[in-house]
Amino acid sequence: MNQPIVLSINTSWNLVNFRRNLIVRLQQAGFEVIALAPRDAHSDALVAMGVRHIPVEIDSKGLSPFNDLKLAAQYWRILRRIRPVAFLGWTIKPNVYGSLAANALGIPVINNISGLGTAFIKVGLLTRVVEMLYRTALARSATVFFQNRHDCDLFVAQRLVRREKAKLLPGSGIDLGQFVPGPAGQPSHPVFLMVARLLRDKGVVEFADAARIVRASRPDAQFQLLGFLDVQNRTAIDRAMVDRWEEEGILRYLGEAADVRPYLASATAVVLPSYREGMPRSLLEGAAMGRPLIATDVPGCTEIARAGENAFLCAPRDARLLADAMLALLALDPAALAAMGRRSREIAEREFDVSVVEARYLDAIARATERPATA
Repeated sequence: MNQPIVLSINTSWNLVNFRRNLIVRLQQAGFEVIALAPRDAHSDALVAMGVRHIPVEIDSKGLSPFNDLKLAAQYWRILRRIRPVAFLGWTIKPNVYGSLAANALGIPVINNISGLGTAFIKVGLLTRVVEMLYRTALARSATVFFQNRHDCDLFVAQRLVRREKAKLLPGSGIDLGQFVPGPAGQPSHPVFLMVARLLRDKGVVEFADAARIVRASRPDAQFQLLGFLDVQNRTAIDRAMVDRWEEEGILRYLGEAADVRPYLASATAVVLPSYREGMPRSLLEGAAMGRPLIATDVPGCTEIARAGENAFLCAPRDARLLADAMLALLALDPAALAAMGRRSREIAEREFDVSVVEARYLDAIARATERPATA
């Protein structure tokens, strides 16, 4: 009988879209993969992959201590019943409350700090509370993975995790067989594509403002926005604002997509003006498909978007500088643009193959299960 192992994150969507390869690798290694995540439109896809899905109620952006205590108790009851060989967590509440429950039951814990989010972008009381929770929850973890050096160094410096437990991953990795450059061709007009949840912290407003600036001198340029409207997030962009941008004619909202590859393939460049990232999936996918990148010079983005190689970088929260980066890309001749795309693919092949992520997880699980979780 396969050994149970638990993966927990704040959406089933995230597991299906970003952890599919890891799930398959764990199943091939002889584990029964159990997902603790809220039920959403992608939960059935998890089940179709052979994953046992157990719904948990996670209010990702809620600040109610009562609800968080209920979540911790929910984790404890489920983990006590399953007794998995290890608990793997992503996103803040599974990493905190799932880890605390697993620690109480002597279950080894492996965390992934995939991004620091709003609490670390706007430093204040909430930041201090989150730091305290992380410090307590991560104290007994076997391994804590980070997706960029900046986040890792910050957690170590703030004594949220011990240096010997902190390990780096190349994001969630990229399946280079699925994301491949298409045949070269010259589109009739340049297309700037942003793929992200529609949040202010992702730089969506700056993308729209930069589009307005660029189109004043380059009306042939097109701007596309792909991603779901996250109404639960405190920095969410509402549909009314998106409608106003479309009515103004500065961008086109593409909605959501199960497969982003056709949109990436038709883009001249992939853009992400985020305020801070762990490892941005959209830039990683864009690079794997041989697209030039435009991004902000912030932690996470600069792991894959490299000025002078495959990307133009600009300061965050500045639409004018973002527009300047777009105009600089438009000024390139076709050969220079193609060379940037080739370098994107080369970086993805050299550093971000998903097999690296899978191997490091299997190694961390093997080491964690060879010793007590409190070691």
